[in-house]
Amino acid sequence: MWNFLVRTILRNRITIIAVVAVITIFMGYMATQVKIQYESASILPAEDSTSIVYQNFVTKFGQDGTVMFIGIADKYFFQLQHYQALYDLSDSLKKINGVSEVVSPSRLYNLVKNDSLKKFEFKAISPDRPATQKTVDSIRSVILSLPFYRGILYNQATSAYLMAITLDKKTIHSKDRDRLIGDITSMVDRFSKRMQIEVHYSGLPYINTLIASKLLRELKLFVILALLISAFFLFLFFRSAKAVIFPMVIVMISVIWALGMMALFGYKITMLTSIIPPLVIVIAVENCIFILNKYHYEYTIHGNQAKALSRVIQRIGVANLLTNAATAAGFAAFVITNNKLLVEFGLIAALNIMCIYVLSLTLVPIFFSFLPPPKSKYTKHIEESLAKSLIEKAVYWVENYRNPIYYAMGVCIVLGVVGALRLRSSGTIVDDISKRDPIYKDMLFFEKHFKGIMPLEISVDAKKKKGIFNLTTLKKIDQLQDSLKTFKELSKALSVVEVIKAARQAFYGGDSAYYGLPNSNELTFMAGYIPSFAGKKRSILDSFIDSNYQVTRISVQMANVGTKRIDSIQRELKPIIDSIFNPVKYNVAITGTSVVFLKGTNFLIRNLWESIALAVVVIAILLAFLFTSWRMILISLAPNLIPQLMTAALMGFTGIPIKPSTILIFSIALGISVDNSIQFLSRYRLQLKHTGHNIPISVISALKETGYSMIYSSTVLFFGFAIFILSTFGGTQALGFLISFTLLVAGLLNMFVLPSMLLTLDKWSTTRAFEEPLVDIYEDQTDVDLKDIDFNKSDKKIR
Repeated sequence: MWNFLVRTILRNRITIIAVVAVITIFMGYMATQVKIQYESASILPAEDSTSIVYQNFVTKFGQDGTVMFIGIADKYFFQLQHYQALYDLSDSLKKINGVSEVVSPSRLYNLVKNDSLKKFEFKAISPDRPATQKTVDSIRSVILSLPFYRGILYNQATSAYLMAITLDKKTIHSKDRDRLIGDITSMVDRFSKRMQIEVHYSGLPYINTLIASKLLRELKLFVILALLISAFFLFLFFRSAKAVIFPMVIVMISVIWALGMMALFGYKITMLTSIIPPLVIVIAVENCIFILNKYHYEYTIHGNQAKALSRVIQRIGVANLLTNAATAAGFAAFVITNNKLLVEFGLIAALNIMCIYVLSLTLVPIFFSFLPPPKSKYTKHIEESLAKSLIEKAVYWVENYRNPIYYAMGVCIVLGVVGALRLRSSGTIVDDISKRDPIYKDMLFFEKHFKGIMPLEISVDAKKKKGIFNLTTLKKIDQLQDSLKTFKELSKALSVVEVIKAARQAFYGGDSAYYGLPNSNELTFMAGYIPSFAGKKRSILDSFIDSNYQVTRISVQMANVGTKRIDSIQRELKPIIDSIFNPVKYNVAITGTSVVFLKGTNFLIRNLWESIALAVVVIAILLAFLFTSWRMILISLAPNLIPQLMTAALMGFTGIPIKPSTILIFSIALGISVDNSIQFLSRYRLQLKHTGHNIPISVISALKETGYSMIYSSTVLFFGFAIFILSTFGGTQALGFLISFTLLVAGLLNMFVLPSMLLTLDKWSTTRAFEEPLVDIYEDQTDVDLKDIDFNKSDKKIR
């Protein structure tokens, strides 16, 4: 089989290059069509009960994440100049294309009783731009007399004021979102500069838009850094411009294919898929390093370029197939999570890793077949280099100090267990945002003055039409709202009860002393003043009650607390709700973005653990297919699972919590780190055949041969993933830091522990099952007849 592939690849070089070029042009076109995702993707599957409740809520009341908040702290707010400036700002914001509504202290409405019409009417508190301080003072008196707005739009104690900008749902889910948010912020920033008032931004539309913009910037940054790091180390290792240029061509093709494939599948750029291009670069370079190193190693042995290239395909082919399959398995395991973001990330990454395998195995030999054989100065890295010195030290320790190696491994395991026991799971909605980021700092402003901006919703179904306007139901809602006040993380509740309280105040001439629920007689009198809603146009009640007046909502804002506290609040509320609302007569559900996030996080963590287990099983099966010995599988997994334990310990000792953005690193790192074990054990088995089953000589020979690739690939992978530490997103930072650490530890264990275990457990581990593979395609030792390779006559130097 591999002889056939050698002939096919080296006899059809121009054809293969042409095919790859055509595919790359097509993928390049598709890459220009890839889009960035602006809307928050659903974490939960559609059939999940929490997701169903939330979708039903959205259907009745609309999306709870379409409001952008602007906050200021201004003790001179009700001075004429300041109030006029905010009035002008609010009026200008309302005119921006994509802004549906602006609610601010300068654009408030008061519910008043029209005795002549016997109807309640909403009248603007400030219908015109105030011209005198006396008018502003009058407006101030009216606003402060309305408890409805207290704690919602202003905090009198801290002189903080809030502006809520409702955005058009279609606009914020399109590429026009950047323009809309930019128009708003530039206008508000001019106001801030002119009035010398610090402004604070928040709200999910604003946060998601900034995150999307940062993703694009970081994608470009990481691609450039990955290319520079890869080029630097390729030149450092091989000391040849050719060994840099041609692998980098393959790298660029791989990146184009990755982006094109995302567009081909209809996927968008998300926080996860944005790391695929730099990830592809690192893995492509790793593949090229294995192939180039084998090419140079073979050439130094016999000096025949054609034979060296054919043996690269022949002997590296299946080992690289298995290493890439193992790496792909680590990503493909995310497909079982049933989470859209992870499924897309895992599928695209896995497919592109296999594409990288095909590209590197075909294009590297083809490119170098057109070039002169490597000169001795370019193969010096095999005889004279820091890598050779490290390999010699590894050989010395493996031969003479295996017990200290085991002691060190034992210490690592103990530390790993102790640290892993300190792991805690946690997460917040904006967990990936750095605490140094202006987004996070602005969020603290809203938490301090308004208890936060994260939506928490409670829906109440009276199970009968117009049941919400039953006085008993209204009193129960008011009782629940009083209970919500006991939670320091929750803001003042907003519901139909607050509207009816405001209506009672209006009924009594605007006296704030009458802000409260009416009794049955008052409600009867007030009922005549409430509009019939016979037409399509409804009132403020539209935001709180469904069309049948059967279901209502209680809206509160929540501080950016962790999943544990959200869960605690939910559990504490459940018995309170059940004690107020008889479950037979009412259906009460706690929902909103915060609750969906909690359930989604728990769901994701559970599924990610399952994906890690699946990755281990799949990789073990691949190893079994390659080595056919359960003993060798156990030995090969040991130096790759211990780094996972060490990473968990590092997280435990440094306080990095278990959350979706950190737990996914385990299956990724496992899939990548096992590559070195596969390469080493493949060479070890080949050496056994060459040395007549001499285990010590075979182990050392395999270590000397594969040590260069281990060192080179581990170095590139370490620095390649380390670039993600520069990210402004906490999850991406953790991914870069933790995977780099895991791969570093795995590289050391594969160089020291794996050979040591083979020597110590020589006859127990090296069984006949290991030496006799399941399928005899792994190590075809018969060289291809060089006459079958049709090199061009112009390529005389490679004959």
